[in-house]
Amino acid sequence: MSTSESNFNRRKFLRSSALVGAFMGLPGVATYSRANATETVEKISAPRPVLGKSVIGLKVAPIEKVKVAFIGVGMRGASHVKQIAALDPKAEVVAICDIRDAVAQKSVDFLKSKGNKKVKKYSGSKDAWKEMLRQDNIDLVIISTPWEDHVPMSVYAMQQGKHVALEVPAAYTVEDCWKLVDTAEETQRNCMMLENVCYGNEELTILQMVEQGVFGTLTHGEAAYIHDLKDLMFSQNAYYQQWRLKHNEKYDGNLYPTHGLGPVAQYMGVGRGDRFGHLVSMSSLEASLSEYAKTVESDNEFFNRNKFAHGDMNTTLIQTAKGRSIMLQHDVVSPRPYSRINALSGTKAYHEGYPSRLSIAGKGHDWLKEAEYKAYMDKYKHPIWDHLKEEIKLHGGHGGMDFIMLYRLIDCFNNGKALDQDVYDAADWSVVTPLSGISIELGNIPVKFPDFTRGKWQEERRLGIMEDL
Repeated sequence: MSTSESNFNRRKFLRSSALVGAFMGLPGVATYSRANATETVEKISAPRPVLGKSVIGLKVAPIEKVKVAFIGVGMRGASHVKQIAALDPKAEVVAICDIRDAVAQKSVDFLKSKGNKKVKKYSGSKDAWKEMLRQDNIDLVIISTPWEDHVPMSVYAMQQGKHVALEVPAAYTVEDCWKLVDTAEETQRNCMMLENVCYGNEELTILQMVEQGVFGTLTHGEAAYIHDLKDLMFSQNAYYQQWRLKHNEKYDGNLYPTHGLGPVAQYMGVGRGDRFGHLVSMSSLEASLSEYAKTVESDNEFFNRNKFAHGDMNTTLIQTAKGRSIMLQHDVVSPRPYSRINALSGTKAYHEGYPSRLSIAGKGHDWLKEAEYKAYMDKYKHPIWDHLKEEIKLHGGHGGMDFIMLYRLIDCFNNGKALDQDVYDAADWSVVTPLSGISIELGNIPVKFPDFTRGKWQEERRLGIMEDL
């Protein structure tokens, strides 16, 4: 091997070891040896000491009116504010925080126009959110900030005695996933990731079919987040300080796994009788972002950039403890039409989304005809979509799934019920990001999942939304 080849391989390894450490959430990793990196990967799935008590099925005393505070009220957070406001008297917004005063004020003005004159605003400094969380009159904090802020804000909120609902993904390093789990167990506070797609009409209908045996034995699923976001990521007025594009510049892997994976995980009872075992991940070459960067204005920070780490398409294969397989994809840069795939295969039926269609064993070798397909979807439709149909018309949110999600969140607190999703779901679904990145950096190797439930995944249990309204 020539000196230049040796130096290239050394630089490539140092980069890989640094990124492995970054995905793990460990400092000083650029000095790792190859053995260190391998040992670190092996430790990912090693058991962790119990620091508290499991929060599976956690219930708290009923809260007649849930007092809600918000951190981050930009594109996503502002819509959550409006929908929580619509749930009065079940909930009340008591505080708003955003580092941008004008953005925070916009939500405050909206709330005052609806008769909420007491809401407090926090802004103007990077730590304003901490001041807000020290308030005593907050039950629940909803966090809709850039990804890197999710964990520190959630951990601090739980330590201040607040329950947490945070946007997706919950975390993007292995250590941060564990921080959420450990803090929830230590504080006995709820930490729910706001995976709205789990409340979609199609997704809940398929879940009903699974529970009632329509699919038979489940064997395989396919999920994705395919959504061309180039315009938004390069925009200087969309994601705050272009934070999402910066993640694509720095990291490879599946950066946004939960919209597609969450529903499939629920179909398969992940964390409730099955678990993710290991994954293998690979990405295509990167081309779309580099080409698009040439077309933006010259004052854009990313004008003419050509070093983006994230490949145009990431494909990750997951195998569960029961031997089921899941194909998961992430593509936010190609001109492909929007899709979450939402495919589920069993011994008796197969479903595929975009467009939604169904095949039933024994009924031929094609998709069901429209009338027969509709009959199945009507028969197994989850009742919450009829129960809230008038409210959905008024408040919507991604076709209604947003309103149903927040309604269920608040209703569970009102009635002292366990939440539909827990911190273990947040960690299981989010940890795909660092594990996929590690698999790619070390040559598409298999990487085992941590067991965030510490063995309790083997206890089969129903999702709350399948038990009652």
